[in-house]
Amino acid sequence: MDHQPKFFENLSGTGKAIGVLTSGGDAQGMNAAVRAVVRMGIYVKAKVYFVYEGYQGMVDGGDNIVEVSWESVSSILQVGGTVIGSARCKAFRTREGRLQAAYNLVQRGITNLCVIGGDGSLTGANLFREEWSGLLEELAQKGKIDEEAVKKYAYLNIVGMVGSIDNDFCGTDMTIGTDSALHRIIEVVDAIMTTAQSHQRTFVLEVMGRHCGYLALVSALACGADWVFIPEYPPEEGWEDSMCVKLSENRARKKRLNIIIVAEGAIDCHNKPITSEKVKDLVVQRLGFDTRVTILGHVQRGGTPSAFDRILASRMGVEAVLALLEATPDTPACVVSLSGNQAVRLPLMECVQMTQEVQKAMDEGRFVEAVRLRGRSFENNLNTYKLLSHKRPDAELPKTNFNVAILNVGAPAAGMNAAVRAAVRVGITEGHKMFAVIDGFEGFARGKIKEISWGDVGGWTGQGGSILGTKRTLPAKYLEKIADQMRTNNINALMVIGGFEAYESCLQLHEARSRFEEFCVPVCVLPATISNNVPGTDFSIGADTALNAIVETCDRIKQSASGTKRRVFIIETMGGYCGYLANMGALAAGADAAYIFEEQFDIRELQANVEHLTEKMKTSIQRGLVLRNENSNENYTTDFIYQLYSEEGKGVFDCRKNVLGHMQQGGAPSPFDRNFGTKISAKAMQWISKKLKETYRKEEGKVFANTDDSVCLLGMRRRNLVFQPVAELKNETDFVHRIPKEQWWLKLRPLMKILAKYKTSYDVSDSGQLEHVAMHSPKEAETGAI
Repeated sequence: MDHQPKFFENLSGTGKAIGVLTSGGDAQGMNAAVRAVVRMGIYVKAKVYFVYEGYQGMVDGGDNIVEVSWESVSSILQVGGTVIGSARCKAFRTREGRLQAAYNLVQRGITNLCVIGGDGSLTGANLFREEWSGLLEELAQKGKIDEEAVKKYAYLNIVGMVGSIDNDFCGTDMTIGTDSALHRIIEVVDAIMTTAQSHQRTFVLEVMGRHCGYLALVSALACGADWVFIPEYPPEEGWEDSMCVKLSENRARKKRLNIIIVAEGAIDCHNKPITSEKVKDLVVQRLGFDTRVTILGHVQRGGTPSAFDRILASRMGVEAVLALLEATPDTPACVVSLSGNQAVRLPLMECVQMTQEVQKAMDEGRFVEAVRLRGRSFENNLNTYKLLSHKRPDAELPKTNFNVAILNVGAPAAGMNAAVRAAVRVGITEGHKMFAVIDGFEGFARGKIKEISWGDVGGWTGQGGSILGTKRTLPAKYLEKIADQMRTNNINALMVIGGFEAYESCLQLHEARSRFEEFCVPVCVLPATISNNVPGTDFSIGADTALNAIVETCDRIKQSASGTKRRVFIIETMGGYCGYLANMGALAAGADAAYIFEEQFDIRELQANVEHLTEKMKTSIQRGLVLRNENSNENYTTDFIYQLYSEEGKGVFDCRKNVLGHMQQGGAPSPFDRNFGTKISAKAMQWISKKLKETYRKEEGKVFANTDDSVCLLGMRRRNLVFQPVAELKNETDFVHRIPKEQWWLKLRPLMKILAKYKTSYDVSDSGQLEHVAMHSPKEAETGAI
């Protein structure tokens, strides 16, 4: 990217008025989006208005449309639902209603609307925009507004954000609320699993998703469900028999429980509904299993938003304001959305049309097409689920005679076990013999290695920590012993799951190839660490779980201050020298500052932060939150900062400090980590199979891989999953501080500062281009997104 950075200081909102409304069904994270729109709007000197109760409030006017201040959105980041209310509105569907709404907006000079809702709400907004000039003319004819107003407010700009727990909107990988809904589902599934285990029960769980099976599919993937029913992929004729066979086979394999997940809109191939009751009756009649139904219902819409949803909504809210400032009468109404790890803008109507195409394909029974239209992420989820849930009979499995070993290296991270499970099962499906190494390279050197089967990894997805055991030891001191073990067990490929140590280990193995031929085999590293400090990837398995633990604790700490006014909390997070957890935690918890190693700070900055908090205490928000990464500065320690704040804030606020410690490493993995771990692991295993075929020397009867591209790290970069040779990543690494030299999330730092009311400059070079909704070819689904 050689382009000159473009900063948004050049974009001024002076004289502009922005209205923000939430419409349709509520979703967790809507408040984070509202907060970001309000604060970014005020930051660029625009006026911002709440429109209460969705379109109904716009039609009714009066107290429903109110100008808001910075403090109006304080303390809403962690609240589920929407604080400005949402309602279904019949009046707005009539031209009369829209005429009244236009009048109410013009009265306040609002010509920029930010709509947070589903496809229905966004379609309504687009129609309103198209009719706008006609509506104003009509108001002028009726004498309600003058010609001056018609000219002054000639155009209405609209930007949409999709708030929907179903993730049913084409063009965006994740809609606001989806991740939080998955959190609710997984919490319930984890709880149900323990009781089902005790009684050897079968549970049928019904989750939301009338027209879209995303929640059902992803939760099935995240908990290793035995069977899943979704509207986009109805089961084949005779599914009743195959499901019952599968359930009884699982019981025969000593599995004490069965979980079946049903989307509320599930259908069979004749478009007849499949209900949870129907599934239950079938299991009871045919197998006589003790079966229970649990319908999750509105629990899925409730609760606090997850860290992912807060960050997503905050990023989108800021992007939406930028899009409104840059909009011209000729730019089409757009939605801001997420593609991979990129915020993008897409034409609203293209997305809506494609979303409607999916429904049409389903109605007409073109189910393969429906899955493809849902996008590559959905397609990938489905393919991975199919790969991992059904074991083919041994007789049908290919036999490759390759042995593949899996090990965990470094500190434990939630999601490691999900990755091991996926690797073992995909490996077995591909015909390999899978081996598990206990306790990392140390265990490897001691010969702690055993074959692992399909059933051995059942129920692993929801387990935190590392079941195989993990050590930080690097292989350098045991090279000879490890080579011996590789030879003894005839290991033809390695999968190493872990953090920075895993990456360093594989570099050491790569460099030792000249001395030990045993290491001339395909090796793949999967990044798994809460610190998210591995080069070559934007995300690591485990970081999302840790971030949620931090944010949950910050919420509680903030709440403890609501009774005692004027208190500032200083919270220390883990991460080594990498500031990812502190920075993203601060963004998701609504902190006032985050001290990180990557952005050096001095005493003047600490002083400025204290003054900023002193000013804040004069407003109605009388508490502060400051995060500090454990290694951000060797002299400005957490104690030092605590003492400085205490001294400087005397008489204005008092201080408390918390060191979060190892709670950040524990806990059940979040839905994101289970899924990310499962999907990248399955992909890595397929890569290993491909490399084994390529490097097998028939005449010698062995695998020999000695090129750089046979030791790779699989990471997510912007929008794609990519295999990168570890040798090439060396140049991108700061080995002293164990972090990548360039980190994408530093671009989000100004975002946190703006939302905490600091003046800063924000590079918006990446945003601003309106893209088109890509129709993904089946090939792309294999290469790209997660």
